[in-house]
Amino acid sequence: MVTAPPTRTAYIALGSNLDSEHGSRAETLCAASERLGRLGRVAARSSLYETEPVGYQDQPAFLNAAVALETQLEPLPLLRALLAIERELGRDRSRGVLKGPRTLDLDLLVMEDCIVAGEELTLPHPGLAQRRFVLAPLVEIAPQLRHRQRNQTMAELLALLPDDGENRVSAVRRLPAMVPTGGTAEPGWPMPSGG
Repeated sequence: MVTAPPTRTAYIALGSNLDSEHGSRAETLCAASERLGRLGRVAARSSLYETEPVGYQDQPAFLNAAVALETQLEPLPLLRALLAIERELGRDRSRGVLKGPRTLDLDLLVMEDCIVAGEELTLPHPGLAQRRFVLAPLVEIAPQLRHRQRNQTMAELLALLPDDGENRVSAVRRLPAMVPTGGTAEPGWPMPSGG
């Protein structure tokens, strides 16, 4: 008898600061979220946040979000599937400036209790605890999620960040809901297109 692999929850950061052939930054993130549903079940999705660039400054503002994905994929195959979605939505990691403008960025942040230290993947994500633009959306959907190596919750990590420089509170702004007349939408996310 073949046993199905266990289902685990992976937390994924999404970001975009360039329009793609799929539309605006928000529409590109929406298309990415829909494709994540092919890898499991999107159990939660944060609001969209407009964030100032970190590191390389000469580029447009980003839209960022976080999702919780229930999946049976192991961490490395999941990472490879995320990279395939990036390519499908127009990102070529072999081109452009490191940390520069991009149509889509998908980062595997945390996957339950998994700790991985490899050439292709490190879990939890090594920059997670230092990035307000990642922690703010993640705390919205999983404030009590623990960083296993630091033994702190995501809410605690966010509270520890200094309010200065690239991590200042004003550099990360939650977008209001985009709700058409008579409809409903999640904060910041565009309504799905009819096609």
